[in-house]
Amino acid sequence: MRSKNRFIIILLGLLLTGFSGFLFFFSDFIVQATHNPSGSNINSFVDEHWAWNDAIGWIDFHSTDNVIVKSQLIEGYASSSAKELSLDCSTAPDGSGGETSVCPPSPVYKVINDGCGSLSGWAWNEVYGWTSFNCSNHGGCGTGPGSSTYSVFIGGSGEFFGYAWSDVIGWISFNCFDPNTGGSYCATSQHSVVTTWIPSSTSAYLDSSTFDTGVQGGAQLNSIMWLGGFTSATSTCAGPAAWVGFQIAATSTPNGPWNFVGPDNTPNTFYSAFPASQSGVSIPLDYTLHNNQRYFRYRVLLFSDQSQSQSPRVDDVIINWSP
Repeated sequence: MRSKNRFIIILLGLLLTGFSGFLFFFSDFIVQATHNPSGSNINSFVDEHWAWNDAIGWIDFHSTDNVIVKSQLIEGYASSSAKELSLDCSTAPDGSGGETSVCPPSPVYKVINDGCGSLSGWAWNEVYGWTSFNCSNHGGCGTGPGSSTYSVFIGGSGEFFGYAWSDVIGWISFNCFDPNTGGSYCATSQHSVVTTWIPSSTSAYLDSSTFDTGVQGGAQLNSIMWLGGFTSATSTCAGPAAWVGFQIAATSTPNGPWNFVGPDNTPNTFYSAFPASQSGVSIPLDYTLHNNQRYFRYRVLLFSDQSQSQSPRVDDVIINWSP
C-alpha cells in the first residue's frame, strides 16, 4: 500500500482584491491579473449614446468621449442643449471642454455603480441642478420628488435602461424600451445609451515553484486543498460567487515542460470545490493524469464575483501525494 504524504505550501495571504483587480501577495511567484481598471466608454454607434428628456431634448453621452463606466462609478459628463450633465464631481467640466476637480468647494457627488450595473447617486447640471439616478436617493422609493419607483441600470449586454429624475426638467429616459413595463416607443423615438462595460469577474493566477517528491519512479498526486476565506460573506450580484481553482503540471524532469491542466487534461478546466468553493475541502485529483511523475507545480486561480466586491483569500495550499 502506498503511504501518504503532503506538502503544506504557505502562500502568506494571497488575495485578489475585487475593487482594484490586483493580486496582492508576499512571495516571489509569478502573477498575472485580467481586469479593466480604466473602465469602458459609451458606444459611438448611432442610437447608442443618446438619452431623452421632454424639456431639453437629447443628451449625448458620447460627444465629449469622456464618459467612462467603471465598476464603482461613472466618470465624465454628457452634453446637451442645457450645458453638460456632470456624472462625477472629480471629473466635472470647467466650462471650456476640460475637466477640473470641484470637490470641494461643491458638494461631493457621483453616479455610483454597485458593480452589478445598478446605478444610484446624483449628477449635476448648472442650469437645472441635481439629477437623481435612483429613487432610493430620496430616503426610500415611493417618497420625495419623483415619487415613482425608478432607477437606471446597465443590463447584461451593456445597455442602459430606466429613468433618472430631475425636479426641474422631469424624467430622463436612457432607452426607448422599458423592461420594467415591457413597453416600447422605439418605433417613434429610437434611442439608447450603451457601453462595453458589463458586470464581470476579475481573475488572477499564481504559479508555484517546482516541488520534488524525491521518488525516483514518480509519485501519485492524490488531492489538493486550500485554506483561507473571502473578503465578504456574500456577493452583491446574482451571478457566480467568488471561487478558487487549481491546475496541476507534473513531469519526470526538474526542468519541465510545465503544462498546467485541469481534470479533462486541458488548460480549460480547473480543480475546485466549486460551486461551494469552500476552504478546507479536499479536492481529488485525477490519478491517471498526475501519476508516476517526480516533479510538479500547481497554479492557483482566484476569481472574484461579478460585482468584484467578493474576493478569495488563500493562506495555505495543501497537496496530498503517495510514493
